[in-house]
Amino acid sequence: MPTRTVRPGAPLNLRLTLAPLCRGRGDPSMRLASDGVWRATRTPDGPATVHLALRHDVVHVEAWGPGAEWALETAPALVGEDDDASGFAPQHPAVADAAHRLRGLRLCRSGRVMEVLVPTIVEQKVVGLEARRSYAAMVRALGEPAPGPVRLHLPPAPDRIAGTPSWAFHRWGIERKRADTIRRACAVADRLEASPDRLEVLPGIGPWTAAEVRRLALGDPDAVSVGDYHLPSIVSWALAGEPRGDDARMLELLAPYAGHRGRVQRLLEAGGPHAPRYGPRMPLQRIAEL
Repeated sequence: MPTRTVRPGAPLNLRLTLAPLCRGRGDPSMRLASDGVWRATRTPDGPATVHLALRHDVVHVEAWGPGAEWALETAPALVGEDDDASGFAPQHPAVADAAHRLRGLRLCRSGRVMEVLVPTIVEQKVVGLEARRSYAAMVRALGEPAPGPVRLHLPPAPDRIAGTPSWAFHRWGIERKRADTIRRACAVADRLEASPDRLEVLPGIGPWTAAEVRRLALGDPDAVSVGDYHLPSIVSWALAGEPRGDDARMLELLAPYAGHRGRVQRLLEAGGPHAPRYGPRMPLQRIAEL
């Protein structure tokens, strides 16, 4: 069992930093546990399970499987060691407050484009709870058990997803439009891993999806999720006291943070004041039952 340690160059909250990669408590491929973070991944060298635990300001990393060495080598980037916050100046009190309270929040860099892209497409235009259920069901159906001492499933291999007919996704709560987008992306997975800047060339992948991938897989601190259902109102409320906002207003308010707009987005999502809610929430749409 290969191991290594990482001494963070800045305060680190491991759970906050890696939480965006975990698709809910029921994610079969990742676990935010009391003893640290467990994550199954498909590396360029093969499957791996990695365990990260922060003890006395040192991250202790263990890995299993053919891809263990790759997982250990990239562990610093995963926990935010490549995250360069130079030039970030919290000008607004809400941003300054969130940055102070969440000092250990760093932007991770998983390095695995498809493992972020697939669940992000699943999350398009549906309620978060339903998206998490759908992704978990797909992983259990198409992803094999991960190496290591805990019961995790590997994210499904892109070629297996690409070869799965679109009608099979319905049982997991994913309608044909999203299913076809996922299958098209997985059919060119190698090209997307090598050139993720071409994501939006594919039908069904827009600015929101591309920004999520750039921020989580590539660690881009300026990636803003334009097209998000809740984010414009979160930003407009925190930075202007306006309970409702649109993408144009959000980008206007984030303009002073150019280069770190994605960082501000993450800070406000995790610890900023959230806009008041009016009326009922979006209804939960159980597509698998239609």
